[in-house]
Amino acid sequence: METALYSQGRDRLGGVRTSFMERVGIDAPIFGFSHCIEVTGAISNAGGVGVYGIAHEPPERVKPTMDAIRALAPDRPIAADIMMPRNMPETGTLEEVQAALPAAHKQFVDGLFAKYAAPPPTQKTFYNSILRTPAYFEGQLQALLDSDVDIVAFGIGLTEDAVKRLQARDKLVGALVGSPRHFESYRDIGLDFVVAQGTEAGAHTGAIGTMVIVPEIVQMAGDIPVLAAGGIGHGSQIAAALALGAEGVWLGTAWLATAEHATGDHATSDLLREKLIAAGSADTALTRGSSGKPQRQIRSAWTDEWNAPDAPKPLGMPYQHALVGDLITAIIEHDVDPLLHSPAGQSIAWTRSMQTVEEVMRQLCGDMEASLERTRRLAT
Repeated sequence: METALYSQGRDRLGGVRTSFMERVGIDAPIFGFSHCIEVTGAISNAGGVGVYGIAHEPPERVKPTMDAIRALAPDRPIAADIMMPRNMPETGTLEEVQAALPAAHKQFVDGLFAKYAAPPPTQKTFYNSILRTPAYFEGQLQALLDSDVDIVAFGIGLTEDAVKRLQARDKLVGALVGSPRHFESYRDIGLDFVVAQGTEAGAHTGAIGTMVIVPEIVQMAGDIPVLAAGGIGHGSQIAAALALGAEGVWLGTAWLATAEHATGDHATSDLLREKLIAAGSADTALTRGSSGKPQRQIRSAWTDEWNAPDAPKPLGMPYQHALVGDLITAIIEHDVDPLLHSPAGQSIAWTRSMQTVEEVMRQLCGDMEASLERTRRLAT
């Protein structure tokens, strides 16, 4: 029998127990993704697993960041999400890539600066200072190997070598998949779990709905535990995911407007929080304008401009990032209202006020238990 990573040591939120919860040692079937250190630590302390997305962290910052999360949650499981997309430039600098970008694309971005009166950025951020290469991703992976993070999930890109290296350091390894084809390519490389993500999800996402992709991957996965993701922001949806065969859920949008997300390097500004709270399930849009890959965001002038018929076709990753990095940095730095945007899933419908992470967790688990009880009554 496998030993749990951590002893649960408290009442289970909502009274649910799955084998993967037991394996990890958590009290709620919730994995919470965030780019905020404070949010990630709070999710783990509230009984779930906080998952920090390291996509914006250069290799030298990965381990200190995970150390900071560990300090917030010293005896709870913590996780990291890493992206390792293929076909990145092997060498070169950001400036060299920018110099070679198509003139029409650069003119379009210059036009957005002018149209929305966006001041030039004064800061250097991930968006306008980093060119991601295979060496960059290998540096991030090595930093995770050297950290004491318990779980690593791959958002994009995964190799059998990476899985074996991480597992040799006693880390559980999983992958996000948005289609059966994605899962097929990972089926036999020894994953500890898989996240089946529906198109309703925020950020990079596929085209299949959550209610379809989750049971489909559950049937394909056999003994590999499956977590459900995509548009989940209410406890009744967690109950539904469990009924579909998932052993837990993966949430990201739920934490964007939390009190903990108001501080730190990736803080949600007051203006952006207002937009998130005001948005409904119909107020998101898919765009390739931010990264070159399909990304679900709250709808804004940014998504409208890049989805317009006369807009240039977004470039592939990482060239689109190189194109728009200064503008995205300016939008965030100066709160450029019409263009202000954030990755967010259709579950933004459930974000109606600023709560603490613990309050969100308890609300989710309370609603999950009420839904499960309702189902029990129907079954009897």
